This record gives sequence, C-alpha cells and structure tokens, in this order.
Amino acid sequence: MRYADPSANRDLLGNRTLLFIFICAFALVTLLQQILYSKSYIKRYFEFYKEPLEFNSTRCLELRQEILEVKVLSMSTLSRCCNAPNFLFTTQKNTPVETNLRYEVESSGLYHIDQEIFKMFPKEMPYYRSQFKKCAVVGNGGILKNSGCGKEINSADFVFRCNLPPISGIYTTDVGEKTDVVTVNPSIIIDRFHKLEKWRRPFFSVLQRYENASVLLPAFYNVRNTLVSFRVKYMLDDFQSRQPVYFFHPQYLSSVSRYWLSLGVRARRISTGLILVTAALELCEEVHLFGFWAFPMNPSGFFITHHYYDNVKPKPGFHAMPSEIFTFLRMHSRGILRVHTGTCNCC
Repeated sequence: MRYADPSANRDLLGNRTLLFIFICAFALVTLLQQILYSKSYIKRYFEFYKEPLEFNSTRCLELRQEILEVKVLSMSTLSRCCNAPNFLFTTQKNTPVETNLRYEVESSGLYHIDQEIFKMFPKEMPYYRSQFKKCAVVGNGGILKNSGCGKEINSADFVFRCNLPPISGIYTTDVGEKTDVVTVNPSIIIDRFHKLEKWRRPFFSVLQRYENASVLLPAFYNVRNTLVSFRVKYMLDDFQSRQPVYFFHPQYLSSVSRYWLSLGVRARRISTGLILVTAALELCEEVHLFGFWAFPMNPSGFFITHHYYDNVKPKPGFHAMPSEIFTFLRMHSRGILRVHTGTCNCC
C-alpha cells in the first residue's frame, strides 16, 4: 500500500500561491505607474508648453514661426495620408453606385453599393479644408467635471462630440450644448436600443438633444455595424428629422489608423476621439481638445472619474488611451493643437 502525503493538495506556498502573489504585485505596480504618470510625467509636458511665455519677445516671435512651420508640415502630411475634406464621409462623389466598398476590417469583405444605398450618401463632402477658424473636439473624460468649460466650448465655430454623451441639465456648465457633429457607436444602438427593431422613439428623443447636429456612424467598419447604422437614417427620415446622417468612409478610417500607428499609437483600434481630432486638424485652423484624459488623477494630483457622467471603465486592451493622450500632449507642446485640462474662464 502506497503512502499518501497529506499535504499534497495544500499547495503550501506552491505554484498557485506564488502565481497569485505575482498577479497582485503586477496589478499594484500598474496602478502606481498610472498615478506617477498622471501626477508627474504629465506635468512636465505642460511646464514645457508654458516655457516660451518666459522668453523675450524676439524669442517668442521665433517660436511662433517654428510652430507655424510645424503646423504646415503636419497638415501637409495629413492631407497626403488621410484627406478628410474628400474622404471623411462616404459620398456619392468618392463612392459611385455599383462600387464594391471594402470594409475597414478586411475580413468582413466587400459591400455592394446599389442605388438605394447610394441615395443615402451626400453628393460630396459638406466641409472643406480649414473651413472653420476655431473647433472644439469634446471627449468624455472625467477631467471635464467641474471645469466650467461649457461657455468656451459653445464659443467654438464647430464642435465635435463622441458617442452621444449627456449635455443637458447639470452637465451643460462643464461641457456646453453646441454640437455640429456627434458620433454614434453602433454598439450603443444594439445594447441600449434593441437595434431599433422595436421602439424607435426613445433613440430619436436622445438625438433631439443635439438639435440639428449631423449624426456620424461607422457603418462600413464591419458587417455587424452596417444594417443598424442604416436604420438610423431610415428612422430619422420616418420622423421627418432635419438631422443629416453620414457614414465614415472605411478608406479614411484605415488611413488614419495607419498614420497614427506609424507615429507609435499601437492599439486594436484607435478611439473615435482620435479620429475626430485627426479630421479637425484638416478642417479647422485652431483645434481645442476638452475632456481628453486617460488617467485616474488630473495634473494637480486629484482623483477623477473615468467619464464626467460616470466611472465605468472601458474594456481593457481595445484602445490605447494613454498613448493617445501623450500624443496629444506632444502636439500641444509644439503648438499644433491645444489640450485643455484645467478650469475655463471664457466669456
């Protein structure tokens, strides 16, 4: 008869226990890194950006000229790679009838543009290069909470917003109400509004909060998004709404992803906010970012919620938000755009 070791199944400081300790330690280190980044590393960017203000007037003029040259170079690069004035939206001009349009996710294949779908598209892009003097791209970060930036956002000539954020009531003081383009992630329609297969008025009521803002959807990102995006157009037509519905051109989305990948932003998918910022850089002379932050603390060291309206975290590993924010801050330091992270004193 063989002897049975009574401690065999107890794993006394064995592999499972050591693995558990390692996971806990890794999580703690990751949290500390986020706190250190948001408290010290980010501050260095803003100190760098403010540095030119301390120079003499001659040096300031030189810096302004350098900033102008950098902006011209950046716009030229974006025009070659992405070309928002011609390809941000799917139009009748860039996508003729009978086109086999390739989805952004290539594994989804092609979508045949018949006459019915073709009629949904605008004849051409409604915006042109540098059409607007000052644009605001409004993210949904918790850094907007108690910012008082609503009036400054409303003062912009053109305002982009992401994924149907709340803007009325208690939020207006911080985020404003003016909206010219609002994006809608089809997952919102699928999860919250039953794919618009049943009652459609609740979703229509949500869109009415943005008055006559254009609604922008990634219908040709993959097959799953297509029909539900088309239903938004059908619904607004049925309700005789004046709100235009546009669809991202998949070629534009692919080009923007490749562009930022070449600059070090590595993610399964770049965020909608980064896509809108990229478009704004071509359509606007000045680009101001509000609500773009990916850290648990603001630059002053105070903890903040993930969104200005809730503290729900995104799925891990899908977007590379810290990398995107650092990219914005580098562009801020070079004068290409302006990142707002504090309180506003406009108007």
